[in-house]
Amino acid sequence: MLGMLLAMLDNTIVSTSMLTIVGDLGGLDHISWVVTAYALATAVSTPVWGKCGDLYGRKHAYLTAIAVFLVGSVASGAAQSMSQLIAFRVIQGLGAGGLASLAFALIGSLVAPRERGRYQGMTATVMAVGTVGGPLLGGLITGHLGWRWAFYVNLPLGLVTFVWCQVMLKLPRQRSKAKIDWLGIVLMTITISSVVLAATWAGTTYAWGSWQIIGLFVTAVVGLFAFVASQRRAPEPVLPLRVFATGNYKMASVMVCAAGAAMFGATLYLPLFQQSVQGADATSSGLLLLPMVAPIALVSNIVGKVMSRTGKYKIFPIVGSACLAVGLFLLSTMDTDTSRLVTSLYMVLVGVGLGFLMQMTTTIAQNSVEMKDMGVASAGVTLFRTIGGSLGVAVFGSLFTRALENHLPGSGTGNSDLELSASALAGLPAGARDAYLGAVAEGTQHIFLVAAVICAAAFLAALAVKEVPLRGKPGGAPGGGPGTGPAGAASVGAQAGAPATAATAPPGRPAA
Repeated sequence: MLGMLLAMLDNTIVSTSMLTIVGDLGGLDHISWVVTAYALATAVSTPVWGKCGDLYGRKHAYLTAIAVFLVGSVASGAAQSMSQLIAFRVIQGLGAGGLASLAFALIGSLVAPRERGRYQGMTATVMAVGTVGGPLLGGLITGHLGWRWAFYVNLPLGLVTFVWCQVMLKLPRQRSKAKIDWLGIVLMTITISSVVLAATWAGTTYAWGSWQIIGLFVTAVVGLFAFVASQRRAPEPVLPLRVFATGNYKMASVMVCAAGAAMFGATLYLPLFQQSVQGADATSSGLLLLPMVAPIALVSNIVGKVMSRTGKYKIFPIVGSACLAVGLFLLSTMDTDTSRLVTSLYMVLVGVGLGFLMQMTTTIAQNSVEMKDMGVASAGVTLFRTIGGSLGVAVFGSLFTRALENHLPGSGTGNSDLELSASALAGLPAGARDAYLGAVAEGTQHIFLVAAVICAAAFLAALAVKEVPLRGKPGGAPGGGPGTGPAGAASVGAQAGAPATAATAPPGRPAA
């Protein structure tokens, strides 16, 4: 939980310091790379960390990820130019790629899926604290201590996390003689980099039909085919294709991808709408998301307890994706006359949907694979969430910019003047102000309508989930699932640190 909070806070704290960073270091034309470099390094390294955890031990991989993240944080805080900051953010992103994915893998090692529900509420609470508290803490730190402390603040929390895990986390030593799949890592890096860069640049830096964006998408497609071919031949693939053998893992990937797009879009454009159209105070931007974030934590707690008690879970992603699609559709109906109260009510429904859906997808994915693949399975879910968010934000940004361009002739794509502060808005003539607010409202409508359609696809995926019984103990395996094989049972029992018994042996097989 501490490691997840570390990664969550860093994303939201830094976002409020960007203007101050540019004022000190300059390089306004490269400011987007401060975010892009971090996101790209995180996405690329996530599956690698998961595989290293499976091969060489998740505890040591997790501690290494924390150390890399802290080195990147200190270096970023000491950067003397924008180019240095971008380079150090890459290091920080490489560490962040292991924080969330390995945290989920560690939970999967320590807690059986049947009992994992009680921890879902804790995970959702960490997300809520990071989402709401990050911008508030970032503004406070930047205003009183300077932007460098937005990075240095990771040190105390990171050191506590490192020492706590070193002393308290008890897992058996694990070592494999298998070689790292370097070809797979290179091909995966090329593919993911092309997708993230295309998603980041399309509609902003370059037009969607430009040769740069088309070239990136072509590279991504070719890289994907080459990566899949390499994974079929590799003795120890970085992302084993066997984890996709079950329908549940595929459906969980679709759901988490849609949820990532919806959550990233909501957290980015809802505050913009509330500040621009509804006149909310920008300094409390984190609190604007509270009606959405609070239900995530509350519903996740309730759903987790019900799942642990009953062992049933299929209904939750169905209800969650339905609530999410309806809530996003209602948000797409907002206009310049919509009150903050009405917006908050719609956000509550979105939060309820995310509470039912987000953590449950991880449990479904982990319950559908063998224990030896827990790391790559967890990393895969995190990767799909990141890619879904990146692609969603790219599409949403293009829709939003197009709406503003249609209402404000002469505005160029990526023009920073399209986003005005509340004080600048107040100084505009009435006609120009009304035109701008109408453009923001229309762009927001388009964004949430597309997000609702995406979440409708998640609803169909949730209907296709098969309710495979959750493992009741660390040594058990899902009924009929891949974990019923001897490799799955043995590895689970070993991770649990206890000998298998008749109660934990798969049906029809003797206890180890």
